[in-house]
Amino acid sequence: MSLDELQRQLGHRFADASLLRQALTHRSHGQPNNERLEFLGDSVLNCVVAAMLYRHFTRIDEGDLSRLRANLVKQQSLYEIAQRLGLSQYLLLGEGELKSGGFRRPSILGDTLEAIVGAVFLDGGFEAAQSVIVALYRPVLETVDPRTLGKDAKTLLQEYLQGKKLPLPVYAVVATHGAAHSQVFEVECAIPKLKIRVLGSGASRRAAEQAAARGALDAAQAQVPAGGRRPRAPRAARAAAAQGAGSPGAAAAGGQPAAAAHAPQAGERGDDASSDEAAVLAPPPAAALEDPRPAHVA
Repeated sequence: MSLDELQRQLGHRFADASLLRQALTHRSHGQPNNERLEFLGDSVLNCVVAAMLYRHFTRIDEGDLSRLRANLVKQQSLYEIAQRLGLSQYLLLGEGELKSGGFRRPSILGDTLEAIVGAVFLDGGFEAAQSVIVALYRPVLETVDPRTLGKDAKTLLQEYLQGKKLPLPVYAVVATHGAAHSQVFEVECAIPKLKIRVLGSGASRRAAEQAAARGALDAAQAQVPAGGRRPRAPRAARAAAAQGAGSPGAAAAGGQPAAAAHAPQAGERGDDASSDEAAVLAPPPAAALEDPRPAHVA
């Protein structure tokens, strides 16, 4: 297969085409493979992405920049870029990996992208590698929300539910469609406590899970807003519920309970008060207020 289209998408024409071929060769296919190039590309990628974040987010501190970089160079992020480039069609895999669907495996695609970065670095130097990485990550940076630090939908959903002390979501593959080399997965994300069930689809199980998690997060946030409580019922509905549940004397003017509003005053006896209650509520007899000391006899 011609690699011209891939080189056009990368924005780099290889002087040594064997480096690109090696970068696309999985170890299952034989030697030389892309593992050493992957090691090299990983370091170059981290350096360039760190510099991009430093320039792009001028008010984020070192700790958050590190977390953001980690999310942008992790396997899922690399896999999504590899999918955009269509790397699956260029991979050189062994027979076993081909049969097991290795061409769509996120780990293989992510590693291959790093190997390509390493190959560009060897072929054209740091500036060439930097140019390729910047072009690949520019659309990614435009969609990054610094408040979430580039976290994926599954991570955001898990953190959101944990923050609300709700059970974690449950993912299940409900269907697969298409031939073995071009399958589409359908995954359900369920949050039983909130009665939420959302379907997501993707070219891999992980991609489908991310799509389902994104929808479930939107649904959960609509049910449980930032304050952590579900939306209250309309005022009229709450008033009707209170009237139906309470007795005629359930509430008194001024918002005080009826029992407190109509409590017997000191010295009075309620209609249904016992003699003991009356004794407690009534003031003590006058004799009890007299000086208990014996009167002085002249």
